[in-house]
Amino acid sequence: MNALVVGGSSGIGLSIVLELLHKKDVEQVYVVDKNPFLEEYANARIRFVQFDLTQTNVAEVLSAMKDVRWLYITAGFGHLRYFQEYSDKYIRDSFFVNSIAPICIIRHFYEQMLSQKQFYCGVMVSIAGRLNSPMFSIYSATKAALSKFIEAVNVELEVQGSANKILEVSPGVIDGTGFYGKSNEPGKTSELAKEIISRTENREMLYIPKYEEVFKDVIRRYNEDAHKFGIESYAYKQQRKK
Repeated sequence: MNALVVGGSSGIGLSIVLELLHKKDVEQVYVVDKNPFLEEYANARIRFVQFDLTQTNVAEVLSAMKDVRWLYITAGFGHLRYFQEYSDKYIRDSFFVNSIAPICIIRHFYEQMLSQKQFYCGVMVSIAGRLNSPMFSIYSATKAALSKFIEAVNVELEVQGSANKILEVSPGVIDGTGFYGKSNEPGKTSELAKEIISRTENREMLYIPKYEEVFKDVIRRYNEDAHKFGIESYAYKQQRKK
């Protein structure tokens, strides 16, 4: 049995790849990413395919990947900007990489998910997709679309008799990733990667890291007054930029 990690050349995707290599029942790990896979993490069990998700022929890439039973989609990008600063191309590419491509990839493997065979799937979404996030409007919108898709499809899987589920992983900032232009440090994200793999294999549907410590109260404040929360979120982002 094989695994596929889309966006596996860096960040939490790379950590998931490295953790999957510890599993004896995973024969190969396919990695799809637009960035080269780092030579220092090369392994004979890794099959790397360089591919930009803004392209439309992702199905051709996936068709060569056989007996995939673990699927993790971690690719995504976003930039902190006022809405007027985003170009039309940026908006299209954002929705394609953050929403459309993940949905199409899941569609490619959906018959396997519907079957009685075990299929494990985890998708990196974002807490920004569940909150009012000014200056992250496009990123937030793309992740909100992905979140609602996962919620709906999990119900469809259940009512059609499948025990398989898609795990939505919606974190805030993750230390050790290059999302904000920092260097990748897989050692800092290895425990999170282990937790994500464990929760997908337990067929959970939602995982918000640091929920009790941080995001339970954040979500409560958002639900009480989304506009006020948005103003506070904007002020917080401005403070972080200083």
